[in-house]
Amino acid sequence: MRRLIFTPLLVVASLMGSSGMVQADEGMAELNKAIVRASFGAWAAGTGSPFELLAEDATWTIAGRSAAAGSYAGKEAFLREVIRPFNARMEVGLKPAIHDLYAEGDTVIVLFDAEGTARDGRTYANSYAWFLDMRDGLIVRARAFFDSIAFDDLWARVEPGPQH
Repeated sequence: MRRLIFTPLLVVASLMGSSGMVQADEGMAELNKAIVRASFGAWAAGTGSPFELLAEDATWTIAGRSAAAGSYAGKEAFLREVIRPFNARMEVGLKPAIHDLYAEGDTVIVLFDAEGTARDGRTYANSYAWFLDMRDGLIVRARAFFDSIAFDDLWARVEPGPQH
């Protein structure tokens, strides 16, 4: 008899614990979402960059077959191999416009367009989807998807200027 009474109590207690964990996950998801949204706001205003959120040991993977496709181990490798050479091809840096921002658990997904002016005076515009895994407010793993044709056109067409 005790066993029959005790078992439902365990189920109720377990569900209450799960509910608390779900609320904690939702709270963390909302916090991560707010952090990413703020970094994109600073990027759009020209006062910051989402790359400031990269953990030193972060891995950034660019999907597809673009000239920059592959995985970059560490913040500095990604900045050195992709971001600085990209920015050195731009006269006016990218301005992002978020279309959708999702978060679940430690993952934030950002769907956005970005546009800027290349050093040859032509507009560079692309659409992006970033899947960002967060820990302690920092990006520890990113997977990026974008129009590789637009990217490769810029990469091949525009010689990098002096890097900042």
